[in-house]
Amino acid sequence: MTRTFPVLHKNALLLPGRRRFLKGASALAAGKLLDPFAANAAAPVATLLPVREEDALVAFGHTGPITDGGWSTAHDRGVQAVQKAFPKLHTVYVESVPYSADATRIFRQFVAEGANMVFGTSNYGDFIKDVADRAPNVAFLECDGTSVTGNLGWYYITHWYPSYIIGIAAGLLTKTNKLGYVGTFPIPSVFASANATLLGAQSVNPACTMQAVSINSWFDPQAATQAASALADSGCDFLCGITDEPAYLRVAESRGLKAAMWNLDMRRFGPNAYVSGVVLDFASFYVEQIRARLNGTWKAAGNFLTLAHGVDRDAWGQTVPENIRTQADAMRDRILAGYSPFQGPIRDNNGTIRIPAGTTMDDMAIYQWDWGVQGMTGLG
Repeated sequence: MTRTFPVLHKNALLLPGRRRFLKGASALAAGKLLDPFAANAAAPVATLLPVREEDALVAFGHTGPITDGGWSTAHDRGVQAVQKAFPKLHTVYVESVPYSADATRIFRQFVAEGANMVFGTSNYGDFIKDVADRAPNVAFLECDGTSVTGNLGWYYITHWYPSYIIGIAAGLLTKTNKLGYVGTFPIPSVFASANATLLGAQSVNPACTMQAVSINSWFDPQAATQAASALADSGCDFLCGITDEPAYLRVAESRGLKAAMWNLDMRRFGPNAYVSGVVLDFASFYVEQIRARLNGTWKAAGNFLTLAHGVDRDAWGQTVPENIRTQADAMRDRILAGYSPFQGPIRDNNGTIRIPAGTTMDDMAIYQWDWGVQGMTGLG
């Protein structure tokens, strides 16, 4: 069945089968509506001129519902910070943008509505790039993206550093030396998350291994619960992962295990199990990028949000002993001072040296990680 998307009117957009409300006001002016898309995708990129705050429209396409308590909620908090910093600015958003041609239609609709800047808060690849190529007067930013063109950049968080720090705590807390990881898809962000946690654990406890289970979804509480239960049954006494909800933390709480989470503070779902979590804060970055767009100084680029500046470990859980906190945070201090723990030799899960001695993986190499480290099963 053909799916169509109506024109936005004021504050609401109706999507097929459900309603999504868009905060802010439509930027459509009465009268003649010009085609906002460039006729020639290869045309030179126009200068992005300054725009008055009250005339500007910024659009956000979220991968999940903003009430997911995880990834999309974290991005929505960034949007709220933007609304506070720029009270005259118009903002719109669509939740649960699919990874399909529907994404292209949604991003095109943002442009048709007069958006000056568009954020895709997940990796939409060609679905967003094709729209950006045809709308050179609009600034685009893609979270977890890879493309940089005249008007399209990307941003991502260096979550591997807090993951390594939390891994140190995991290596000191585990009794079985078996860590369990609830993954989503076998993609670089998942490899970087799982590998960093395991390497952190092995730095203080070389006997540690990690068993990963992929559930092929960012948000599937039932599948995450089943995966976590299977990991617990196999002897894993520390659970971690990269899902957008707290299902495996609930399992850890009910089974007397320890767990580390992702996105936001989720300790309320398992206060005894909760060790820490990789927590995200997009507020400063969003405000900075939008200010640059309004001023006419924005340039497309790749952007890493770094430790203590967009990503960090959460406050330690109530059951984490002080000596473990201190040992893990000593590494955090070293990283903040410029040290990287991702130094060779690092072997893959077949025993082959991938990162030789004397070599340090930089952030771009970690961002593109696509193999599991030694001691990892179920991933790579």
